[in-house]
Amino acid sequence: MDSILAEFIGTTILMLLGIGVNANTSLKNTIGSDNSNWVLVSMAWGLSVFVAVFITGQFSGAHLNPAVTVGLAVAGKFSWSLVPGYIFTQLIAAMFGSWLAYVVYIDHYRLTNDEDTVRGSFCTGPAIRNYKNNFFSETIATFILVFAFYFSVCYILYSRT
Repeated sequence: MDSILAEFIGTTILMLLGIGVNANTSLKNTIGSDNSNWVLVSMAWGLSVFVAVFITGQFSGAHLNPAVTVGLAVAGKFSWSLVPGYIFTQLIAAMFGSWLAYVVYIDHYRLTNDEDTVRGSFCTGPAIRNYKNNFFSETIATFILVFAFYFSVCYILYSRT
């Protein structure tokens, strides 16, 4: 499988399954609407990442996120010439996966009148809007994501030798 196609498939799966659980636990008249707890959502997102990485990791490295792609390029572990193609593919795939989730839950989106609930199925927002602190927390979270990804990849690659 081509690495760009793998990134597309992996990112689409990640977004479809992740947004699917958000929709299922928050939209009106869904089976999971009474079970909207953070443990369920967190576990489902974790499994979404696992499935996407498991399927595509051997073909593309399963970046699935522009922050991972850029982080690996900055660390010298990924070619800068591939970065634009990966990021473009990840963005298109994220939109496609989001659209698929929307189509699957379209009847529930139509029944849900609360705009914050509908928007919340696709994205998160800060509980307290403080741009400086919100930016700082996202920077730290992204660093941890890339750091953990980088060392997981290094462990896998170097434990075989």
